[in-house]
Amino acid sequence: MAISLSVVLLLAIILVVLIRGGNIKAGPAIVAVLFGFFLASTGMAPSINRFLNSIADTINSISF
Repeated sequence: MAISLSVVLLLAIILVVLIRGGNIKAGPAIVAVLFGFFLASTGMAPSINRFLNSIADTINSISF
């Protein structure tokens, strides 16, 4: 839960920066948000979640 909340917050910040910087207009941003919202309710959501969790685990296992 903490990882997904952090990812949502990070993506929201990136989206706000892109909109305010003029790199993406409000219309395409709304479409991207709606796409993500509806994608989360499809059968692909568990696969995407497992993929993102495996990436987070891989990054977490890297030691410097």
